[in-house]
Amino acid sequence: MSKERYIVKQAAFLLIMSCLFISCHQSDYKQTQEGVLIWPENSKEGDTKLIQLQVVSDEIIRVVATPEAELRDRKSLIIVDQKEPKVKYNLEVKENNLELTTSKLKVRTSLQTGEVGFYDLEGKPLLQEHKETNKKFTPISVDGFKGYSFKQVFDSPDDEAFYGLGQHQSDEWNYKGKNEELYQYNTKVSIPFVVSNKNYGLLWDNYSLTRFGNPNDYGQLSQFKLYNKEGKEGALTATYTTGKGEEFTKRDEADIDYENLETVKKFPADFPFNNSKIVWEGEIEAKESGIYHFKLYYAGYTSVSIGGKEVVGERWRTAWNPNTYKFTVELKKGERVPVKLDWKPDGGISYVSLKALSPRPAEEQGKLALWSEMGQELDYYFIHGDNMDKVISGYRQLTGKATILPRWAYGFWQSRERYKTQDEVVGALAEFRKRKIPIDNIVIDWSYWEEDQWGSHKFDASRFPDPQKMMDDIHAMNGHAMISVWPKFYINTDNYKELDAKGYMYQQAVKDSVRDWIGKGHIGSFYDPYSQGARQMFWDQMNKNIYKFGMDAWWMDASEPDIVSNSSIEYRKKLSTPTAIGSSTEFFNTYALMNAKGIYEGQRSVDPNKRVFLLTRSGFAGLQRYSTATWSGDIGTRWEDMKAQITAGMNFAISGVPYWTMDIGGFCVEKRYETAKEGSEDLKEWRELNTRWYQFGAFVPLFRAHGQYPYREVYNIAPESHKAYQSILYYNKLRYRLMPYIYSLAGHVYFDDYTIMRALVMDFTKDTKVNDIDDQYMFGPSIMVCPVYNYKLREREVYLPKGNSWYNAYNGKVFEGGQTINADAPYEKMPLFVKAGSILPVGPEIEYTSQKLNAPIKLVVYTGTDAQFELYEDEGLNFNYEKGKYSTISVKWSETDKKLTIGERKGEFEGMPKERIFTIVFASETNKVDFSFDSYKGQEVKYKGNAIQIELK
Repeated sequence: MSKERYIVKQAAFLLIMSCLFISCHQSDYKQTQEGVLIWPENSKEGDTKLIQLQVVSDEIIRVVATPEAELRDRKSLIIVDQKEPKVKYNLEVKENNLELTTSKLKVRTSLQTGEVGFYDLEGKPLLQEHKETNKKFTPISVDGFKGYSFKQVFDSPDDEAFYGLGQHQSDEWNYKGKNEELYQYNTKVSIPFVVSNKNYGLLWDNYSLTRFGNPNDYGQLSQFKLYNKEGKEGALTATYTTGKGEEFTKRDEADIDYENLETVKKFPADFPFNNSKIVWEGEIEAKESGIYHFKLYYAGYTSVSIGGKEVVGERWRTAWNPNTYKFTVELKKGERVPVKLDWKPDGGISYVSLKALSPRPAEEQGKLALWSEMGQELDYYFIHGDNMDKVISGYRQLTGKATILPRWAYGFWQSRERYKTQDEVVGALAEFRKRKIPIDNIVIDWSYWEEDQWGSHKFDASRFPDPQKMMDDIHAMNGHAMISVWPKFYINTDNYKELDAKGYMYQQAVKDSVRDWIGKGHIGSFYDPYSQGARQMFWDQMNKNIYKFGMDAWWMDASEPDIVSNSSIEYRKKLSTPTAIGSSTEFFNTYALMNAKGIYEGQRSVDPNKRVFLLTRSGFAGLQRYSTATWSGDIGTRWEDMKAQITAGMNFAISGVPYWTMDIGGFCVEKRYETAKEGSEDLKEWRELNTRWYQFGAFVPLFRAHGQYPYREVYNIAPESHKAYQSILYYNKLRYRLMPYIYSLAGHVYFDDYTIMRALVMDFTKDTKVNDIDDQYMFGPSIMVCPVYNYKLREREVYLPKGNSWYNAYNGKVFEGGQTINADAPYEKMPLFVKAGSILPVGPEIEYTSQKLNAPIKLVVYTGTDAQFELYEDEGLNFNYEKGKYSTISVKWSETDKKLTIGERKGEFEGMPKERIFTIVFASETNKVDFSFDSYKGQEVKYKGNAIQIELK
């Protein structure tokens, strides 16, 4: 062969190989209209075979991964149709990475392993999938449905903080390095959306049991070497003592696991739980050194000590409604450490367990990690923004805008478990009106039906003889009514039979003859809201029996669904499977979302221009698009429960659902409060607890009192002469005076995806001291709320974020930011501060939200830096705001020019006042303004819709 022929042949060979390589390399990915499909080269069994990157917007990227050859045609329950135009992006291969670039982000995906990383345009990392634990899949089959369990781990720098995940009751705030299980239960609302202080969010589109942090379940105490009181290895000593102080039995127990209806059967037979006591004690020896994460599940009075130190002070929950509390303990391998769990059940059979997770390296524990039990594909959305509001706006772009609730919903609601008659309902509202206590909503709780007619939606005629008159009487007093409707039906009701005939009822509870706690006990079950037909029928039954009377709002209780309280998670799944679209294992967390969808769409179908309003005990991503708020469930009446609501509410708000509330005063009551006598210490504490809780409750998105006996009406808490009554009335009236501010924020929620209850980290992200502040928050842009949550506390530490000056709301004193102060907290007052550079619109004293709508408004300008506020108004009860029927007035303060500009009114609506009187009050270090408001005359101006300027005099 000649040299020339050899060279030509070699060149041809290299050309062919090069083409083959290019062809092979190009086949690793395929561009689509919305993004790109990628087939990683090094895919192994259980790894990802196909990844889809979908460009939703310049700052929202969807990532879908599957171990299968093709993606499934999956319809998301939480994502709404995206109507934005297709986003321009570029694709480029760089060193075995496919780089997708939008105008705001770079997304790099390894063509070899499929790892995805998100970067800004300068290449600074925002979020990166961890290389060694990247998208792992395990097949799972349940109820004849197939899917996968999977996990995803992301790297996280040490200074990162995580928020969101819904509402949980362990009083945890920043989730960095912590673990949280995402499932629905009474007092626990899980939303798989996490927001970072690095200005991104991750929305995990999965509906099954999910774990944030450690993917493993908590293990029994038997994972340790255990020693009883005598030092014998194998178990702890459990001593059971009766209410008479007599030892019932003593036995060795290797596990403390009595957390559901199945496991409580392991208690000693015939043990009398009333007034009893059980103590587990001995020693534990760790098999490895490190930080152990413990989870205490408890009802009754419970405390825990480890190593001679009390790690859990006495906590309480009512017997039928346990709570979870988490703590960490560092243990050394081979070291025996004393342990003691002291437990006093509060009533009949109760629940308690203590479990632990073994140590993980700090770096691993601190990562952003998610594991889900079942899904068809791993599916998440990366959402970037300049701040947390922009990130939450991206969440709402994906899952739907939050509506504006009816104006009256932002006023005060009075509820009780329960008003038993029509006269009690109307009488309670009449008493508020008689006393001139502001109120807008009275609530009709459960059991307004005949005892054996749960699910009939029919009033018991012996107690509610004329529902139409009841509603007419409520409306005549300028009130509104919300009624409790459960998704539960007794088998003898007509509604059950109608639903069951179409296959719309879950059957397991009926098959198991499960009886509830009413009277002799009745058999029933819940309907399946995953069926469109079932949702429509459920609404039709509500419409026919209740809505026809003019009911204003719906209270969707037990929407977890709580078919049988205190069941194990496995039995809970069994009770609600199969759903119309798959196994309850796969759709475990979305019942409340589908239930709300049915009511929202149902009411708008029959009454399209009356604002829908729902309150639900559970929720999920997307709930906000159905005019739905969530409350924190049947919480306890303890100071620690009040404190836990602060973190619960802040994390829920960052989870993207803006409307949240709680039972002011707590729902489940300690017996000592039920029997408290006048002059007793217990009654003094009860009144102070409710006073502090009302102070806090006036500054959450929805202001609502509810609970078991003692009754929660202010006049039942204390007499008019008592400072508890006077303080509660003061904050109620203050809430109503701030209604122009609050309702404007509601407009901001809809039009700008705003969040009303704002953790400090949302507005002061650059001040790293706020990352872990879990007991202060902003109510809108101006008011910092500092609840008092300890008995007899008369001052509390308050951190004033740097970069701003702060006004004491009660005396006008100005403080520089960046410092911690001891703020006065007398019985009657909770510390409140107003940020310098705020404009606070204040209305007159009113008794209901539709009163004096066109009255003069005070604009209180807190000077010190530039400020602006947009006053929003609309018709208050309908959906005309969706059609542009509303008005806004922009108000701006220039610190340099010392001028306030009230801008030109934009928009209009029926009934809008053509003229307004504004009174301008300027607060400063020398002009000390307080929240009495009426002691300041200010400068009065007539506003006719044209821009005007007012100079500081």
